[in-house]
Amino acid sequence: MLNLLSSLDDNILLFFQEVIRNPVLTPILRVITTLGNGGAIWIALTILLLIIPKTRKVGFMTTLSLIGTLVINNMLLKNLVNRTRPYEVIEGLTYLVRTPVDSSFPSGHSACSFAVACIMFRRLPKKYGVPALVLAILIALSRLYVGVHYPSDVLFGTISGIAISYAAEAAAGWIMKRKEQMKHGKD
Repeated sequence: MLNLLSSLDDNILLFFQEVIRNPVLTPILRVITTLGNGGAIWIALTILLLIIPKTRKVGFMTTLSLIGTLVINNMLLKNLVNRTRPYEVIEGLTYLVRTPVDSSFPSGHSACSFAVACIMFRRLPKKYGVPALVLAILIALSRLYVGVHYPSDVLFGTISGIAISYAAEAAAGWIMKRKEQMKHGKD
Protein backbone atom coordinates (compact mmCIF):
# COMPACT_ATOMS: atom_id res chain seq x y z
CA MET A 1 0.00 0.00 0.00
CA LEU A 2 2.80 2.44 0.89
CA ASN A 3 4.59 1.60 -2.34
CA LEU A 4 1.42 2.42 -4.27
CA LEU A 5 1.07 5.79 -2.50
CA SER A 6 4.75 6.55 -3.02
CA SER A 7 4.48 5.68 -6.71
CA LEU A 8 1.38 7.87 -7.03
CA ASP A 9 3.22 10.78 -5.34
CA ASP A 10 6.17 10.36 -7.72
CA ASN A 11 4.00 10.10 -10.84
CA ILE A 12 1.96 13.19 -9.96
CA LEU A 13 5.13 15.26 -9.54
CA LEU A 14 6.57 13.99 -12.83
CA PHE A 15 3.22 14.79 -14.49
CA PHE A 16 3.44 18.37 -13.16
CA GLN A 17 6.99 18.64 -14.50
CA GLU A 18 6.43 17.06 -17.89
CA VAL A 19 2.89 18.20 -18.75
CA ILE A 20 1.95 21.29 -16.74
CA ARG A 21 5.22 23.22 -16.40
CA ASN A 22 5.63 25.84 -19.10
CA PRO A 23 7.40 29.17 -19.67
CA VAL A 24 4.27 31.21 -18.94
CA LEU A 25 3.27 29.55 -15.66
CA THR A 26 6.75 29.08 -14.21
CA PRO A 27 7.51 32.73 -13.29
CA ILE A 28 3.96 33.21 -11.96
CA LEU A 29 4.07 30.11 -9.75
CA ARG A 30 7.56 30.94 -8.53
CA VAL A 31 6.21 34.27 -7.25
CA ILE A 32 3.12 32.60 -5.75
CA THR A 33 5.21 29.99 -3.93
CA THR A 34 7.53 32.73 -2.63
CA LEU A 35 4.54 34.51 -1.04
CA GLY A 36 4.27 31.54 1.30
CA ASN A 37 7.95 31.53 2.32
CA GLY A 38 8.05 31.77 6.10
CA GLY A 39 4.31 32.47 6.00
CA ALA A 40 5.16 36.00 4.80
CA ILE A 41 1.87 36.88 3.09
CA TRP A 42 -0.16 35.37 5.93
CA ILE A 43 1.87 37.18 8.58
CA ALA A 44 1.38 40.45 6.69
CA LEU A 45 -2.38 39.85 6.42
CA THR A 46 -2.55 38.94 10.12
CA ILE A 47 -0.78 42.18 11.06
CA LEU A 48 -3.24 44.10 8.88
CA LEU A 49 -6.17 42.32 10.56
CA LEU A 50 -4.74 43.17 13.99
CA ILE A 51 -4.29 46.84 13.10
CA ILE A 52 -7.88 47.34 11.92
CA PRO A 53 -10.19 47.50 14.98
CA LYS A 54 -13.10 45.81 13.14
CA THR A 55 -11.00 42.76 12.29
CA ARG A 56 -8.84 42.54 15.41
CA LYS A 57 -10.60 39.40 16.71
CA VAL A 58 -10.06 37.67 13.37
CA GLY A 59 -6.42 38.79 13.52
CA PHE A 60 -6.11 37.22 16.96
CA MET A 61 -7.51 33.96 15.55
CA THR A 62 -5.10 34.01 12.59
CA THR A 63 -2.22 34.75 14.98
CA LEU A 64 -3.07 31.63 16.97
CA SER A 65 -3.35 29.61 13.75
CA LEU A 66 0.10 30.77 12.63
CA ILE A 67 1.58 29.79 15.99
CA GLY A 68 -0.24 26.45 15.78
CA THR A 69 1.14 25.62 12.32
CA LEU A 70 4.63 26.67 13.35
CA VAL A 71 4.63 24.42 16.42
CA ILE A 72 2.70 21.41 15.08
CA ASN A 73 3.92 21.23 11.50
CA ASN A 74 7.28 22.96 11.36
CA MET A 75 8.72 22.19 14.77
CA LEU A 76 7.16 18.80 15.58
CA LEU A 77 6.06 16.88 12.47
CA LYS A 78 8.85 17.96 10.11
CA ASN A 79 11.44 16.83 12.68
CA LEU A 80 9.62 13.62 13.64
CA VAL A 81 8.93 12.43 10.09
CA ASN A 82 12.07 13.91 8.51
CA ARG A 83 10.97 13.07 4.96
CA THR A 84 13.48 13.63 2.18
CA ARG A 85 12.53 16.19 -0.47
CA PRO A 86 11.19 14.63 -3.69
CA TYR A 87 13.85 16.07 -6.01
CA GLU A 88 16.47 14.19 -3.95
CA VAL A 89 14.71 10.86 -4.54
CA ILE A 90 12.78 10.98 -7.83
CA GLU A 91 15.07 10.50 -10.76
CA GLY A 92 14.67 13.27 -13.33
CA LEU A 93 12.65 15.61 -11.10
CA THR A 94 14.00 19.15 -11.02
CA TYR A 95 13.04 21.89 -8.63
CA LEU A 96 12.58 25.54 -9.56
CA VAL A 97 13.26 27.45 -6.33
CA ARG A 98 15.99 27.77 -3.73
CA THR A 99 16.78 24.50 -1.99
CA PRO A 100 14.58 24.23 1.13
CA VAL A 101 16.53 23.67 4.34
CA ASP A 102 13.96 21.63 6.22
CA SER A 103 12.32 18.29 5.51
CA SER A 104 9.41 17.70 3.19
CA PHE A 105 6.53 16.43 5.36
CA PRO A 106 4.21 18.22 5.89
CA SER A 107 4.09 21.23 3.62
CA GLY A 108 4.43 24.25 5.89
CA HIS A 109 3.38 26.54 3.05
CA SER A 110 0.11 24.61 2.67
CA ALA A 111 -0.57 24.35 6.41
CA CYS A 112 0.07 28.02 7.09
CA SER A 113 -1.92 29.12 4.04
CA PHE A 114 -5.00 27.08 4.88
CA ALA A 115 -4.83 27.84 8.61
CA VAL A 116 -5.14 31.58 7.96
CA ALA A 117 -7.23 31.52 4.77
CA CYS A 118 -9.91 29.27 6.29
CA ILE A 119 -10.37 31.63 9.22
CA MET A 120 -10.57 34.58 6.84
CA PHE A 121 -13.07 32.68 4.70
CA ARG A 122 -15.29 31.83 7.67
CA ARG A 123 -14.98 35.14 9.54
CA LEU A 124 -14.65 37.90 6.95
CA PRO A 125 -16.90 39.02 4.10
CA LYS A 126 -16.54 36.73 1.08
CA LYS A 127 -14.84 39.50 -0.94
CA TYR A 128 -11.83 38.95 1.38
CA GLY A 129 -12.32 35.30 2.33
CA VAL A 130 -12.64 33.88 -1.18
CA PRO A 131 -9.42 35.49 -2.53
CA ALA A 132 -7.58 34.30 0.60
CA LEU A 133 -8.77 30.76 -0.02
CA VAL A 134 -7.86 30.95 -3.73
CA LEU A 135 -4.38 32.16 -2.77
CA ALA A 136 -4.02 29.29 -0.28
CA ILE A 137 -4.94 26.79 -3.00
CA LEU A 138 -2.49 28.38 -5.45
CA ILE A 139 0.34 28.37 -2.89
CA ALA A 140 -0.31 24.70 -2.08
CA LEU A 141 -0.37 23.71 -5.78
CA SER A 142 2.73 25.80 -6.45
CA ARG A 143 4.70 23.54 -4.09
CA LEU A 144 4.02 20.64 -6.45
CA TYR A 145 4.72 22.73 -9.55
CA VAL A 146 8.13 23.85 -8.30
CA GLY A 147 8.96 20.26 -7.28
CA VAL A 148 9.74 20.69 -3.57
CA HIS A 149 6.89 18.67 -2.01
CA TYR A 150 5.16 15.38 -2.58
CA PRO A 151 1.37 15.60 -3.13
CA SER A 152 0.88 13.78 0.20
CA ASP A 153 2.95 16.51 1.95
CA VAL A 154 0.67 19.17 0.48
CA LEU A 155 -2.49 17.20 1.24
CA PHE A 156 -1.52 16.64 4.87
CA GLY A 157 -0.38 20.27 5.21
CA THR A 158 -3.75 21.41 3.86
CA ILE A 159 -5.73 19.12 6.19
CA SER A 160 -3.66 20.08 9.22
CA GLY A 161 -4.00 23.78 8.35
CA ILE A 162 -7.78 23.46 8.17
CA ALA A 163 -7.87 21.57 11.49
CA ILE A 164 -5.58 24.14 13.12
CA SER A 165 -7.83 26.95 11.84
CA TYR A 166 -10.78 25.46 13.73
CA ALA A 167 -8.68 24.88 16.85
CA ALA A 168 -7.33 28.45 16.74
CA GLU A 169 -10.83 29.82 16.29
CA ALA A 170 -12.07 27.82 19.29
CA ALA A 171 -9.07 28.78 21.43
CA ALA A 172 -9.45 32.45 20.56
CA GLY A 173 -13.14 32.31 21.44
CA TRP A 174 -12.37 30.67 24.78
CA ILE A 175 -9.59 33.20 25.57
CA MET A 176 -11.79 36.19 24.64
CA LYS A 177 -14.69 34.82 26.70
CA ARG A 178 -12.40 34.19 29.68
CA LYS A 179 -10.94 37.69 29.38
CA GLU A 180 -14.44 39.16 29.34
CA GLN A 181 -15.43 37.12 32.42
CA MET A 182 -12.34 38.30 34.32
CA LYS A 183 -13.06 41.87 33.30
CA HIS A 184 -16.50 41.66 34.90
CA GLY A 185 -15.23 39.83 38.00
CA LYS A 186 -16.80 36.47 37.14
CA ASP A 187 -14.52 33.56 37.83
